[in-house]
Amino acid sequence: MLSDPTMLCDVLGLENEPQLRPATITGYECKLWGQYAALLHGPTGSVVHGAVYYVPTVEQGERLARYETNSYRVEPRCIRYTDGDRSMEELGYTFKFVGNGNDLTEGGV
Repeated sequence: MLSDPTMLCDVLGLENEPQLRPATITGYECKLWGQYAALLHGPTGSVVHGAVYYVPTVEQGERLARYETNSYRVEPRCIRYTDGDRSMEELGYTFKFVGNGNDLTEGGV
């Protein structure tokens, strides 16, 4: 799962553990696609808690997209940081599930 620093190191070929920031996004919900989190549009006001990693290069962004497969699509979203550091809100990107909704189960991160 991409919120795991070890997995991010493997996928991106990083030498050092990435710094993740706790954050939320509004208007989404999480379900499970097998063992993987599936981010979906949710009811107005619904909140998903997670972690954000700043991807510094286009190449790394492309690696993440390949890892996520065609079952996910990059979608811009306002991200609210919850750690009190730096800017509290900014535009970021999420991987929204676009696969078969019948394959999802309740649960999530």
